[in-house]
Amino acid sequence: MKNSTLYSIGHGNKSLDNLIEELEFFDINYLIDVRSKPYSKFYPQFNKNNIKNFLEKANITYVFMGNSLGGLPDDKTCYTNGHVDYDKLKEKDYFQKGLKRLINAHNKQIKLVIMCSESNPAHCHRSKLIGEELRKHGILLNHIVRNPKTGYIFTKNQITVMQEVAPQGLMNLFGENIRLTSRKKYKKENQ
Repeated sequence: MKNSTLYSIGHGNKSLDNLIEELEFFDINYLIDVRSKPYSKFYPQFNKNNIKNFLEKANITYVFMGNSLGGLPDDKTCYTNGHVDYDKLKEKDYFQKGLKRLINAHNKQIKLVIMCSESNPAHCHRSKLIGEELRKHGILLNHIVRNPKTGYIFTKNQITVMQEVAPQGLMNLFGENIRLTSRKKYKKENQ
């Protein structure tokens, strides 16, 4: 595996200045927004137009891909018992097209970050879905994190994050793959 140029980040409750600092630390030129709904009720600085304008001032290109790589699709066939079922979602044509764009960027050695709202990559579809699908193509996603006590910025690779998701591994006692889903359960009308 060659070194990956693909990163992931969660905006959480950080400031836009902290986000820029983290992106600049890794010389990232493109931010790919993979939120299905690119808005935040609690952190409006991360609403689509606000973040796009702020990134442009820092010479970072904003690209919205939540319609293809988002973790909360409008497609009702992607849900099982109220949870987004990643096994179903990853088979969708729109997801595969979005994934192919990331793979092409990696092959061209374009530095980019996929961004969602969840700070902890182990709790987000960017690792459990996108990162795992990239891994099947020999690409390890680099997850940007910051130590809240020291402010130290570093990355965790995809394998490390998945060990946090499933410390016992991604297979059950019977050798069957564990189905990865969203942590949250959504209302029935989304099913």
